[in-house]
Amino acid sequence: MPEQPVISNNTPLVALWVLNRLDLMGTIFGEVLIPQAVYTEFVAFERELRQNALWDAPWIRTMAVANQQSVRALSDLGPGEAEVLALAQERGAGLVIIDEAKGRRYAQRMGFRLTGTLGVLLLAKERGMIDSVTPLLADLQAAGLRLHPVLITRVLRLAGETA
Repeated sequence: MPEQPVISNNTPLVALWVLNRLDLMGTIFGEVLIPQAVYTEFVAFERELRQNALWDAPWIRTMAVANQQSVRALSDLGPGEAEVLALAQERGAGLVIIDEAKGRRYAQRMGFRLTGTLGVLLLAKERGMIDSVTPLLADLQAAGLRLHPVLITRVLRLAGETA
């Protein structure tokens, strides 16, 4: 577990919420920070259900980004990604959880340790919190999350779930 803060974007939250496994974030990381824009994106659909999920997940804390100039400097990203990276800079993040390719490229260039939804699932398997990633990948795909076949193959190999 990173000693500095862990900052998450919306897609990993939604994916773990769809799987009914937001608990994995709390168990693995202790506390996860999300900026206000990510909160707004997360509760934009199924508002009451998602708000309740966050209330039931006290390890997920919403924080405002103090330096809005940092957010504006990342204006070619979506609002959530821009605020995630700005908050990560402000808080000295030890890990950024983000799935979107453009946001991941920016996070890498900015020097942040990085993972995504599938990385969280791999950590959960490694720590014995889940038995297999295979059914969870299938559930994510059934819910509409697009996963590249090469990525699926790689994750299954890393999880030790391929022949």
